[in-house]
Amino acid sequence: MKAAIIGGGVIGGGWAARFLLNGWDVAVADPDPEAERKINEVLAGARRSLPALYDRALPSEGTLSFCSLEDACEGADWVQESVPERLDIKHAVLAQLNAAAPESAVIASSTSGFKPSELTAQGARCIVAHPFNPVYLLPLIELVGDVPAGAADLLRGVGFSPLHVRKEIDAHIADRFLEAVWREALWLVKDGVATTEEIDESIRMGFGLRWAQMGLFETYRVAGGEAGMKHFMAQFGPALQWPWTKLMDVPEFTDELVDLIAGQSDAQSGHLSIRELERLRDDNLVGILRSLKRTNAAAGGVIAAHEASLPQASATPEALPITQDRVIPQTWTDYNGHMNEAHYLELGAAATDRFMEMIGADAAYIATGLSYFTTENHLQYLDEMHAGDHVRVSTQVLEGGPKKMHLFHRMMTPEGDVAATMETFLLHVDLSTRRSAPARGDVAEALATFAQAHAGMPRPEGAGRYVGQRG
Repeated sequence: MKAAIIGGGVIGGGWAARFLLNGWDVAVADPDPEAERKINEVLAGARRSLPALYDRALPSEGTLSFCSLEDACEGADWVQESVPERLDIKHAVLAQLNAAAPESAVIASSTSGFKPSELTAQGARCIVAHPFNPVYLLPLIELVGDVPAGAADLLRGVGFSPLHVRKEIDAHIADRFLEAVWREALWLVKDGVATTEEIDESIRMGFGLRWAQMGLFETYRVAGGEAGMKHFMAQFGPALQWPWTKLMDVPEFTDELVDLIAGQSDAQSGHLSIRELERLRDDNLVGILRSLKRTNAAAGGVIAAHEASLPQASATPEALPITQDRVIPQTWTDYNGHMNEAHYLELGAAATDRFMEMIGADAAYIATGLSYFTTENHLQYLDEMHAGDHVRVSTQVLEGGPKKMHLFHRMMTPEGDVAATMETFLLHVDLSTRRSAPARGDVAEALATFAQAHAGMPRPEGAGRYVGQRG
């Protein structure tokens, strides 16, 4: 698959990263002589953060090229226009794209405000595919216009969550909310009620956390308590008649107001560079999104569904199966700047879970009332691992009986160096009695097959160690 990215600014760079890190070839067209540098800086941030959302490896990166608009469009499956928000510029570029792109290609604009009817007024075919920054992390894409069949599925394939806006409207859906909040915030600053930092605090310490997982209406439904949404509306509906907000009444953008806001913003965040702010933002988003993924909630559900579509390595008993292939997230590191000891255990536990799936002890099996319980672990920390490092885990079966499973996990760098090992012993359990019991026949047989094949392999160095034993 190939994506043509027309315009390599913040949004275009985010599109390029999203497609590229999901295995697409990406061609970027941008007359800016600094475009390649800027795109590669965005990619550096994306390579650090996007794979950290997942517990499986993303596809191998596609190829990235910088070329003319015509060459970028050649053979493209998706063409994304992200040029400045001026209708005359967009009309000129869209005319070029319609002439250069294949008929089968989706041509989409990242515009945050223009309607499809305005973009296509001069005869070009185009839909709106409006993303949110950072494009490589946030899943929402607003699709507006005559969306071709299959377009939404292509976007889901790279981890997006498409929202089809059924009626075209200025600024679509999400930006209308943002604009309303922005207008009110400008008045609060202008009237001396709050500074930029105080307004941001009110969002990130309060309702912003609720919105991240529930949105607006579901948040208010919960606020209604047991009586629900009707009670909330009855209780707070009258407040809509009170003069709480100014809405469309916007303060004049005088030099004085701009200087006031810019000065407060500098005092709030000026000690950090734009790249430091981007990294801070991305690290925080990864932590929030991974938390939501654990509960399959909101944006986390999109990531979980995308992760489930990513291929996992198959295994034959003749070779050591790869039970984890992933990138270490920032949330796994500690004050020493490397992966915290607890997360080596988490990584090993995930490898055990994957091996259980390989022998048939998967979620469906556990739903029948049978599973494995860990009774003992031993970890060796042999080398440091850091956020963004790629790690693979291989698993060797040391013993596999009707009730017992004894595994040895090697946690390896891409070069094959062993950074840590985990030896783990498990008992098969009947969940109804919470006591050991024989595994079901097919699972026991699959485990025995691995154990027999691995019996002829050298015993792993470190197996059977005790704490404090000299090397």
